[in-house]
Amino acid sequence: MLQPQQLDRQLISSIASRRAVAFAHLDEASLGWFHVRAVLVAGVGFFTDSYDMFVISQALPMIYQVYYGSQYIQGEFPSEISNNTNSSLAKTPQNVRLDFVSAHPNGVHVDAWLKASTSWGNLVGQLGFGYLGDRLGRKRIYGVELVIMCVCTIGSALSSSLAQGFSVLVVLGLWRFCLGIGIGGDYPVSCVITAEFANVRYRGTMIAAVFAMQGIGILAGAIAYVAALAVFKPLVQVDYKNLDYVWRITLGIGLIPALFAIYFRLTVPETPRFTADVMGATQTALNDIEQILIVNNIGTVTTSWGNETAHEFANKQVEKVSFFTDFKAYFGQPKNLKTLFATSYCWFALDVAWYGLAINQSTVLSLINFNGPSKMAVNVTIGNKTQLQYITPPIDIWDFFHQTALGNVIISMAGTVPGYWFTVALIERMGRKPIQIMGFAIITACLGFMAVFWNTLSQQQVPFLIIFTIAQFFFQFGPNATTFVIPGEVFPTRFRSTGHGISAASGKFGAILGIQAVGPYFASNAVAVLGVFSVIMFSGLIATLWLPETAGRSLEEISREDSVGGASGRSGVGLSATNEVLLVQDDVDWALVQ
Repeated sequence: MLQPQQLDRQLISSIASRRAVAFAHLDEASLGWFHVRAVLVAGVGFFTDSYDMFVISQALPMIYQVYYGSQYIQGEFPSEISNNTNSSLAKTPQNVRLDFVSAHPNGVHVDAWLKASTSWGNLVGQLGFGYLGDRLGRKRIYGVELVIMCVCTIGSALSSSLAQGFSVLVVLGLWRFCLGIGIGGDYPVSCVITAEFANVRYRGTMIAAVFAMQGIGILAGAIAYVAALAVFKPLVQVDYKNLDYVWRITLGIGLIPALFAIYFRLTVPETPRFTADVMGATQTALNDIEQILIVNNIGTVTTSWGNETAHEFANKQVEKVSFFTDFKAYFGQPKNLKTLFATSYCWFALDVAWYGLAINQSTVLSLINFNGPSKMAVNVTIGNKTQLQYITPPIDIWDFFHQTALGNVIISMAGTVPGYWFTVALIERMGRKPIQIMGFAIITACLGFMAVFWNTLSQQQVPFLIIFTIAQFFFQFGPNATTFVIPGEVFPTRFRSTGHGISAASGKFGAILGIQAVGPYFASNAVAVLGVFSVIMFSGLIATLWLPETAGRSLEEISREDSVGGASGRSGVGLSATNEVLLVQDDVDWALVQ
């Protein structure tokens, strides 16, 4: 007669075998409709994320113009510039762009905070939702982040002064912070769900395709401004305060794709890997895999099903597992901690420069002549003296903002959007590490070259635009995409969402530094800023060498969940000791009903 320990070992071995066979079916499945659905549902969310995140850089100048223009724009143009020697033209918000950063007593930091407020929220959301994705399950929280985004998008679009000390900027900053929590929550959950449903052959392609929607969202934001400005052109040219409609409508447009995706996210089933490895409901996971393979072949992206058995099982049992004990045990091993450090630091290094440049696009637009007219040299007579002054001539405020929006469309089309899709096309063929190393290397060279030759390049539009476009292209066909993909693959199921969340939050900490600590000084000291960015990019290249290559390998093979010691260091099937008991019970229950 078999002893209890021998019976347990045989059952665990049986579970491991059935689990391995089932996951092999998932890993080897042909690319089908279920995969398309997973990418579309996650991708629409990421489109919304990037739209909401980057649209603020064009909204803020309009807000400054509308709410602070009359306060800070005063005086007259010299008669020499108005071609009228008898009178001078008054400066008004209708013919002068407000330089809020210079005019406001604390403008540089107010502007930086408003641009970084979403990133602060991202950091909170990535850590929080990353943890909840491992504790409560991917399905339970998937869609919650979009609900948060919908509410906060409405709040942002309707921001106004509430009371003394709560100006429109303060209220907008608070809404943007809360919006960032929802956006941040989307990063780990969307990546992990896509990775765990994907087959091995196209896993990187699927995750990269989800992330590539970031580029489409950035482009859509610029196009939305062009369209809104075209609609309101007659009104804005009469009264600049009608710009208030333009920025509010453009921010509010981000609500549309989010609403479209909520239903589909709430009906996405739990991933079989989480159901088996964390919930301990092996048979439910096997049933779900069968359903996935069926849906994959029936030509619809709307089919859904529930796995209530797994949820009921999880409600009763999963609380017994000590998450933090297992987390400490797993990442207490140097090889695992090194991987987490590498994914986190690479993302941190990338975002310092990526956000430092992306959110402060006005300097780049000026260099390519899409940021209003250049200053004119004018001989101004003051009293009995005549002196040469450089003065910005009167502008059509509508034309200025329209030109800025067109400039952002050009920048997005030139390097940003194509780079994402090169990654989608080549990530499986080239591998994650080679793309990331190549990207970091080329960006380091481009930013270093611009730092050394800035005085020359800043006077030559074409050479600058070529180098800047190359850098933008390899941000996307490089670390901006791969730092999102790799953390979704290298950690075991039990910690995959948390590991991705920590890595992403490290990136957002880098973004905050880039926006608030470095970016504000780009206009006044571009050489130093570009030099710092170049050095940080090189350090990201070095950290990439610590990462494993994940292309062509199953998630269990990459994270060593199927090896002796497993994910927690105590289980041969990659589970905590408590979950081994749960799996045995699940196997017994399954055997009884057979």
